[in-house]
Amino acid sequence: MKILVLNGPNLNLLGTREPEIYGTETLADIEAEMKALYHEVEIEFRQSNSEAELITWIGETRGMFDGIIINPAALTHTSLGLYDALKAVADVVPAVEVHLSNTHAREEIRHKSLTAAACIGQLMGFQGFGYTLALRALVQKLSS
Repeated sequence: MKILVLNGPNLNLLGTREPEIYGTETLADIEAEMKALYHEVEIEFRQSNSEAELITWIGETRGMFDGIIINPAALTHTSLGLYDALKAVADVVPAVEVHLSNTHAREEIRHKSLTAAACIGQLMGFQGFGYTLALRALVQKLSS
């Protein structure tokens, strides 16, 4: 089983960016934890500050990946393009949306996700551990 983990804008700054909201783990820490817990799953981590690059990567998943874990970051609330890309591959490459913080407990503009409707589920508020929970859920769904 091969899972693509996509991370949107500014997530390259994890560990130093607003640790009271996002925690102190870096993306590398989260990736290492996921790979240690699920060594039987091939996990590929990518991060981009470019919406276009994220859309391209999603479009290339057919035949290459079994599932996607995506933290669209701020693009969650603005990107119909990401929604369309996720929806376009959803029949063969299901996605789970992850957020480090509970977006419903933050500014009102963060309460609406445009991308969640193209995903089979959404996890938020557990900081880096949310990625591991998303992986567990996605593996279970793909294995059933």
